[in-house]
Amino acid sequence: MKLNIPVVNWTANAESPVVESFLQRPPVDPQAEAVARRVLDAIRAEGDAAVARFTEEFNHARLSPGQFVVTREERAAAQDAADLRYKRTLSDIYTRVARFGRAGMRKDWNIASPKGGLLGELFIPLQRVGIYVPGGTAPLASTVLMTVTLAKVAGVREIVACTPSAADGSVNPDLLCALEVAGATEVYRIGGIQAIGAMAYGTQTIRKVQKIVGPGGPYVAAAKKLVYGEVDLDMVAGPSEIAVLADDTATPVHLAADLMSQLEHGSGHEKALFVTTSRSVADKVLAEIDRLMLVSGRADYIARAAEKGALCVVVDTLDTGIELVNRFAPEHFEIQTREPQRWVQRVRNAGAIFVGAWTPECAGDFVAGPSHVLPTGGTAAFFSGLTVDSFRKRSSVIAFTRADLQETLPLIEEMGRVEGLDGHVRSATVRFDPHPPIH
Repeated sequence: MKLNIPVVNWTANAESPVVESFLQRPPVDPQAEAVARRVLDAIRAEGDAAVARFTEEFNHARLSPGQFVVTREERAAAQDAADLRYKRTLSDIYTRVARFGRAGMRKDWNIASPKGGLLGELFIPLQRVGIYVPGGTAPLASTVLMTVTLAKVAGVREIVACTPSAADGSVNPDLLCALEVAGATEVYRIGGIQAIGAMAYGTQTIRKVQKIVGPGGPYVAAAKKLVYGEVDLDMVAGPSEIAVLADDTATPVHLAADLMSQLEHGSGHEKALFVTTSRSVADKVLAEIDRLMLVSGRADYIARAAEKGALCVVVDTLDTGIELVNRFAPEHFEIQTREPQRWVQRVRNAGAIFVGAWTPECAGDFVAGPSHVLPTGGTAAFFSGLTVDSFRKRSSVIAFTRADLQETLPLIEEMGRVEGLDGHVRSATVRFDPHPPIH
């Protein structure tokens, strides 16, 4: 199967309609948002009944509310049935993700105030969070490890996972085994918009959560956007995307395989941007993609996504290339150049950066340690990926002494005067003069 991936030349000062069209992708599909709004309104009003109705409509699974939950027996059976190699793999990856998560956790801290008090911050785990685990064309057990693990490390007590079932109501046993290893406390066989609505609003069966995290397709992304404010979110994470920057030292077959790795997810909305300073490398990469398509088990998915979501751009310099990638703001960004570390500090917008020939994107998806839940759709320009601290709240702590308050009293009085908030001022002055004269 041959892919017709466009190849264009680009400079920072010359506009290219092909490049501009590729860069302009909405983080949320408007049509998906319209569907999500209708479903969410019904779930808010009807609860379990709407969840069951839409689960049958979208997932073709006829479930009563009593069947939403995946029982402890089902979860234990899945873990018992898993082969030892898979369980060891889950355990090893869990250890890597947990270790990275703990290393990056922000610590409680305090400093002395000028007159002997304390100022600081506390980081407090959320009590109940919702994790969305996509089902779709592939059971993303890795997403379980990249989400539930972090919530557990953060100290969250109630970790609720939702994932779609098959038409017969069964849930992939590999996913269930991963959920057991990572530490999910509740699992529901509910997917799509209805899972987001149930976790955001609460139903008779599924209690409301404080925050929803996890990737999903266009409808899940749209639903997450619409429930923000009802709950907190990690980000609006949609279909996967990758950018690769390479020069003439890169190996074409490596580049081809890496670009294909993100087009194979299956939604049809994935994006792959290849930027190179060498037209010869570009031609070789496209030839390697065609060759690898012959041995890909997901060639149809790749072809569907590549039809509108793949682009090769030839630039005059790596400086120009890095500028284009920063404008794209990709979820994943690979640097495969002569001196890859040199370019890391030039990256302004990327969810995760993969440096050098020995760091394929799959290392981040599966094993490296940082979560693979990352911003998409250009939102890497202002969002960050999921971390342990995504599951914690920050509370500032202020402990003034009498001397601290006395020292700052003139400042309080002046700000109260400017803002017209005499009650604010009085709550400070009354501590020094409990019976002020009444004018």
